[in-house]
Formats: sequence, C-alpha cells, structure tokens
Amino acid sequence: MSVIARQGFKYSIIGYLGFLLGTLSAIFIFPYNMEFYGKLRYIMPMAEIILPIVVFGLSYSNVKFFFSTKNDNKHQNLLSLSLIAVCINFLIFIAGFFIAAYFFPELKVTQLWKMKMMILPLVLVLGLSTVFNKYISNFKRIVVPNILDNVLPKIANLGAFFLFFFLAFPEKIALFFFFGMFVLGLIAYYIYTNKLEKFTPNFSTSYFKKDKLYKQIFNYSFYGFLGNIGTYIALRIDNVMIGDYLGFQENGVYSTLLAIISLISIPSMGLYAISAPLINKHLELKEYEELDVFHKKTSLTLFFLGLVLFSCICVGFPFLTSLMKNGELLKQAEPVIWILGISMLFDLATGFNGYVISLSKFYKFSTFVMVILAVVTIALNLYFIKNTNLGLMGIALATGISLTLYNIIKIIFNYVKFKVQPFTIEMIYASIIGSLGITVAVMLPDFKSNLINLFYKPAFVLILFLVGNHFLKIFPLEKYLNKEFIKSIFKF
Repeated sequence: MSVIARQGFKYSIIGYLGFLLGTLSAIFIFPYNMEFYGKLRYIMPMAEIILPIVVFGLSYSNVKFFFSTKNDNKHQNLLSLSLIAVCINFLIFIAGFFIAAYFFPELKVTQLWKMKMMILPLVLVLGLSTVFNKYISNFKRIVVPNILDNVLPKIANLGAFFLFFFLAFPEKIALFFFFGMFVLGLIAYYIYTNKLEKFTPNFSTSYFKKDKLYKQIFNYSFYGFLGNIGTYIALRIDNVMIGDYLGFQENGVYSTLLAIISLISIPSMGLYAISAPLINKHLELKEYEELDVFHKKTSLTLFFLGLVLFSCICVGFPFLTSLMKNGELLKQAEPVIWILGISMLFDLATGFNGYVISLSKFYKFSTFVMVILAVVTIALNLYFIKNTNLGLMGIALATGISLTLYNIIKIIFNYVKFKVQPFTIEMIYASIIGSLGITVAVMLPDFKSNLINLFYKPAFVLILFLVGNHFLKIFPLEKYLNKEFIKSIFKF
C-alpha cells in the first residue's frame, strides 16, 4: 500500500481522535465555566486571523517552489529564509499594532488589546509552526504534523480549563499553560523536520537573486497571503460575530454544533495535505488528464465518506442531544446541522479544486475569489443578524451560501482552464442511498431509550449504505478492508 494511503488513513484516525477529544470536552467539560471557555475560544481564532499577516503566504511557497528548489538542493535555503521572514514580519506587525493604538485610542478598549500579551506571542509561534507544517508535507508525512496541528490545541484548551476550573489555579497560570503547549509544538516541528532530513540552516540570498526568483516567490506569497487571510476571516468570523452580537451562550451552542458536523470533513484534511505535492507535479508537467482522473477519484471518496457520516449524524442527533448537558439548546438549533452539513457535503464533492487553482499559474484568481468570499461572508452575517430573527440559523445560512458560491466559481474556472471537474455518476447513486437512508430511519419507530435510538438508527443507515454500495459499486471498500492495508497502517 502506498505511503499516501497509509499517511492519509493514519491522518484520519488522528483527526477522529482529535475530534472526539474536542467534542467530548465541549459537551461535558467546558460548559462548567462558559466565560473562561469563551476566552480560550477568543484567543485562538483571533491569533489565527492575524496569522496570515505574519506568515505572508510563505508556508505555501515552501510547497509551490519545493519541486524546483530541491533539484538545486536549495529547499532548506528557502525554509530558512522563510522562518527569518516570519520573524521580521512579526516585528513589523507589532510596531504597526502599537502605532495604530496610539493614533486610534479606541483600539485599547478591545479584547484584543486587553489580551495582547497572550495573543501576539502566540501569533509568532503559530507562524513558525505553519511554515514547518507545509514544508514537512513535501515529504508525504502528515501524521505527526496533524497531531501537532489538530490534537495539540485541544489538549491546550482542555489542560488550561482543568487548571483554572477544577484545580483552582490562577487564570494567568492556566493561560500560560495554554501558550506553553504551542511552544512545545514548535519545538516538536523542528525536531521532526530534522529527523526527516538533517536540517542545515542556510540564510544566503544569492540563489534567489539569480534570475530574480525572489520576485516569483514574493508574488506567489503575496497572493497566498491575501487568499489565506480571506480564508481565516471566512472561517473564523462566525464565532467573533456571534460573540459580539448574539452572546457567549449562542457562541457555545454554535461551536458545539460546528464541532459535531465537522466530523464529515476530517478525512478531507489528510487527503488534501498529502495530495498537494502530487497536484503540483501534475500541473508542472501539464498532465491534465491524469489530474482529472485523480480529481474524480478523490472527490468521490470524500463525498461518499462524508455522506455516510452526515446521514448517521442527522438521524442520531435528536437522540444525542437528550444525553447532553444543554441538549435542549442544541436541539432547538438543529437546522444549523442540516445547513452546514449540506454545504460541507457539496464542498467535499468538489474535491481539491481550490488546490488546482492555487498551485497553478492562475493562483491570483484563487486569491481574488477568496477575498470576495470573506467580504460576502461578513456581509451576509451582518444582514442575517441585523435584518432577520433567524439567529444561529442565519449565521449558518450565511456560511452555507458563501461557501457554495465559492465552490461553484472554482468548478467553472477549473473546467474552462484545465478541463478538470470533480463530479461522477456515482455521486448521484450515493445521494439516492443517503436520502433513502435518512428518510426511512426517521420513519422507523423510536424506542423508549434514547441511547438505543442513538445507535440503532445510524446502524440502519450504515447497513443500507453497505448493501447499496455492494450492488452499485460506488466506492471500492474491498481495497481498504484487507489484511495488507491494515498491516500497512501500522508500519512506521
């Protein structure tokens, strides 16, 4: 079995473990003190919104230009200069931040200013870690970075909360532990990079001055920065706006629902990360037919797995809420699950269309569209909050509409430029099975025990998918349910 399959499968397992840790914590632990949990939920998203300014797209340049720089044995040179550039960008941002506070005193009354001693250093640590993360993906190794990127933040949240609430440590000590976990993560990134290939820092700029390669890197990084900041705003602005306009309780409800439905997209993160170098190679060699085949296979895989999980979540969610603290609040917001879930499914069905654009010579278009997405998302959020009484459902609609429009634009662009598109007839077959499974499962009689209902209805959906897949041959399960593949998973 290929390294891609092994790494992707391990990545997904770790993703699910991280999901369980984060979701179970959000359901059973964090509600004990929503105010402190709200602070933790503010620190990380705010740091992530600032992060693209400091990284400036250099993490993506370490993937885009890895193929060419490695041929000249200058890939570590690129990594070294990227790390230095992140530090310089951070210092420039700090100077600009304090200058802005001097001329605009209203900045000093914001939560960002009050928590700057925690948020700003965290930005630098995350920036350096992000560069290492993307660099490591070139070696088709994504499992360890996934632990550091996906599991470590959840441990930081959980550990800080335990110190503050259950062990009665001062808030500053708990927040220091939170920050310290990310510092440990950065150290782990360096050690793992050095393990994959002896890292010898090289800060010479002569290679990049030749043929003005630095201009290509700067241009690509700049547009990557615009796209990245658009991405973070589009994905993180929900929690910020809910907290500002609807309250922390609603923000907790929305975050919990988002954590539950995000289960369907966990496999995509591993596959996208490991596929980026292969997509880049196909584009460099103009192997568009091979890229189209690869695109369709991965899109079908992601959509099929996502649809199975989405169907199980939909039929089991009402019974899950009855077993949860604050379950009634979650059940009242059930439409959020459907709206976000359907938009995420469409996103999975479109596959890595964003990677095709961002790794091609048309990367500027991807950046332009992402910035538009951020603006549209903010505008829609404001509209639904201020002009309707939809509450959290309005926030979900804003996200779903903007995400769907974004994917439609990318599909059309890729087909026009590369004759590449993700859809297959098998997706229609899978959709029919999923719709039938949800409909029948909802109509099945309910037992008095919600715990039994929670298991038996999703189990029915799973059986229906297995039977339907057996006859329609939608997804090749037999390739992944054999001894060879299982053994390969545990090879290190």
